[in-house]
Amino acid sequence: MNTMNASDLFLKRRTELEEEYSSLIAKPNKPADEVPNGIYTRYENPVVTAKHVPLDWRYDFNPATNPFMLERIGYNAAFNAGAIKFQGKYILCVRTEGNDRKSFFAIAESDNGIDNFKYWDKPCVIPQIDGQPDTNAYDMRLTLHEDGWIYGIFCTERKDPSAAAGDTSSAIANAGIVRTKDLVNFERLPDLVSTSGQQRNVVLHPEFVDQKYALYTRPQDGFIEVGNGGGIGLGFVEDMANPVVKDERIIFGKNYHTIYELKNGLGPAPIKTSEGWMHLAHGVRNTAAGLRYTLYMFMTDLNDISKVTHVPAGHFMAPHNEERIGDVSNVVFSNGWITDDDGKVYIYYASSDTRMHVAVSDIERLTDYVINSPVDGFTSASSVQNIIELIDRNKGLV
Repeated sequence: MNTMNASDLFLKRRTELEEEYSSLIAKPNKPADEVPNGIYTRYENPVVTAKHVPLDWRYDFNPATNPFMLERIGYNAAFNAGAIKFQGKYILCVRTEGNDRKSFFAIAESDNGIDNFKYWDKPCVIPQIDGQPDTNAYDMRLTLHEDGWIYGIFCTERKDPSAAAGDTSSAIANAGIVRTKDLVNFERLPDLVSTSGQQRNVVLHPEFVDQKYALYTRPQDGFIEVGNGGGIGLGFVEDMANPVVKDERIIFGKNYHTIYELKNGLGPAPIKTSEGWMHLAHGVRNTAAGLRYTLYMFMTDLNDISKVTHVPAGHFMAPHNEERIGDVSNVVFSNGWITDDDGKVYIYYASSDTRMHVAVSDIERLTDYVINSPVDGFTSASSVQNIIELIDRNKGLV
């Protein structure tokens, strides 16, 4: 018979929760137990999960109002994080999703970029636009622009005002914009204005182009349906305080029977290398089991960012082992990476809309991969020819 009084039960449960949480936060990460492909190294543990959400965001620690130490606010997932190096720390702006389905942004930081990520004291407070509050906000890309501001561009979702009566699922999506100097105080700018029906996965180029802000867009006809749009676009804005996109055009479109057959969109802002601007993007195709999201890479010209110069065939990264399972299975998605001064690249990616991971590479390896990997000939015969050419080179026949 349990004779423990309420006070003892409360204390016991709180102690157990704090010990479990401390163990999770302090858990070291190490390269996954597999032979890597040479391009990047995956790590064994996710870097941020819903369990990383601080206990005082979840529990009322007052025994008078929460005698059973019940979780008051639950969290479902932590994923699709923007990333930036800030004051020597590796920073993730995590899409944190509550059990109520609402996503919000919260900053988590690490000293080394691969483990011990800790949430900051409170979630990000994003100012709202009068009369148009964000019903849901998610997938923020962080870009330190040469104008000195850190810009955050995210998807703002609202109910479609033209939806039929009784339709409570139709939505419209647009690019919300904030800027900050400290990742604490955010200035809300107007939402992006473009000729497209909806905009998602909008990314700011880190440098001016002809004294204008360059934005990579992903125009869509509908919230899910790409329609006549689709592909990675490029447009220009003269003033981020009045973000009207001009001269928008698709620079990387969809292709039949590829990993980006259904739609594609840019991930984080591109990395500048001596060979060109290196991009990480996601591609989506339909399968009998639903949509499959993978990551791919390409490069654009240093002097003409609209010109795609190199595209390796196929995916760069796909869901692997337990990464395949989650709220939206068979998905990897990235909207954040960090480059260190020594050239090391930390690629932060989410799996199945559930958790955050890291893979580590470097500029030299990624450049080699993008420039020297075979291109897609868009037929099975051309794929076979690529294989045969590699075999013959290895045999010294060419």
